Amino acid sequence: MRRYSFLLLAGLGGCAVGPNYRAVSPAALQVPSAFKSSTALPTSGPTATPVAPVDLARWWTGFGDPVMTSLIERSLAQNLDIDAAGARLRQARASIRVARADQLPTGSLSGSVGRSIGNQGQSVVDPTTGTQLSTGGDTTVYRAGFDAAYEVDLFGGLRRSVEAARADYGSSLADLRSSQQTVASEVGLNYITARLAQNRLRIARNNLASQNETVQIVGWRVQAGLVSSLDLEQARQLRAQTAATIPTLENNYANAVNRIAVLLGTAPGSVDAEIAPDRVIPLAPAATDIPAAVIARRPDVAAAERSLAAETARIGVQEAELYPALRLTGSFSGSSTTISDLVSGAIGNLLASVSAPIFQGGRIRAAIEGQRASTDAALANYRQVVLTALEDVENALTALTTSERREREIVVAEEASRNAVLYARSQYRAGLIDFQTLLDSERSLLSSQDSRATARGDRATATVQLYKALGGGWQSAPLPATATRTGPSPVFDAVTRP
Repeated sequence: MRRYSFLLLAGLGGCAVGPNYRAVSPAALQVPSAFKSSTALPTSGPTATPVAPVDLARWWTGFGDPVMTSLIERSLAQNLDIDAAGARLRQARASIRVARADQLPTGSLSGSVGRSIGNQGQSVVDPTTGTQLSTGGDTTVYRAGFDAAYEVDLFGGLRRSVEAARADYGSSLADLRSSQQTVASEVGLNYITARLAQNRLRIARNNLASQNETVQIVGWRVQAGLVSSLDLEQARQLRAQTAATIPTLENNYANAVNRIAVLLGTAPGSVDAEIAPDRVIPLAPAATDIPAAVIARRPDVAAAERSLAAETARIGVQEAELYPALRLTGSFSGSSTTISDLVSGAIGNLLASVSAPIFQGGRIRAAIEGQRASTDAALANYRQVVLTALEDVENALTALTTSERREREIVVAEEASRNAVLYARSQYRAGLIDFQTLLDSERSLLSSQDSRATARGDRATATVQLYKALGGGWQSAPLPATATRTGPSPVFDAVTRP
């Protein structure tokens, strides 16, 4: 009979209550076989995106801009949000060790030394065993004890806790990767914003110089009585409107550069000299014919999936509370007037106890239901994250397509505007057109040049957003020191040292 009881306990120890987690199928998540917008990208023409293999792990290298590459790779090593995510990953790793420790026996040692003085005629008795230790007089008593306990994981509640802790660790790792992905894309987007502001500033300043010259020429013609003062005021108006755009563009540039500095974990102003030399807005190839399953590489999708796995495992943790718990405890203690006799005079106890819930007022089943609701919420969140990821890719593909189409037309418009200005200036000098026509042509040229720069910036921005939506940018990022460090950081030591 004793043998069968042991086999029964061994069998129970191998089971775990609660549902076993199974990954949700792509069909249940409504993931299509391909993105509907992936075939809309032009592959030929003056503004078409070149078709080439894309290294999503280091997508920024495709832009061919060494400054951009340097800034992004430094941000992945220095960003403070990434450091914080690394520390949370280390915390999740420690939680796994805590959960595993609950599956192991626990033990503790205790000891004490007592001295009785002046107790003539009064014997000293060990209260644990009733043994007389001394017949009186000054007496030193040594006491020692050892206690151990072990909870048999009959229904897998502890194993489910470890399973949940491992899933939480996977979610924390995905959160770290998501931080790395976000930082890389944010540096790239702000770099493009800075270069776009530089390009627009160059266009505005060149036009301002030309308009200053026009104001001067019209002023001479007014003084000579060749034209009216209306022409001069119209020239001054256009010049002032162009000059008014420059402070806004300078502010856009400063904001983008300051943001890059902070993303690198440095103070604003630290990268000004590096970005100050004017460069064209870089462009990179974009992937085409992308399978929709590629979103599985996105860290936010992985984090949501791991969170669902953790919540599923916690159902088993709660359900295990419904069943009996077997706890084994043991103690070994003794006392003596000499250290050498402590062991020989000690006694031990071994106890096996079983406890089972009988009446809890529905608390346990309510906790189970609450955990099932939490798991349903995690599933809904997972499905929402997947749908949002599909939306991000579709939007980025559409933005890239439309920006290329727009740039293609603006190139033609700019060429026509430049030719129109040349003809208008020539005809104005010949007295064939009025000054308003010349101003309109110059205003149109400025608008076309600015629009072309903006369209190129939109195209580069859409490319970065596409790389981010596809889950690129974290695969080659280094693991931050905060994820592997043991003990406090040097910075923490510095700020806490008195």
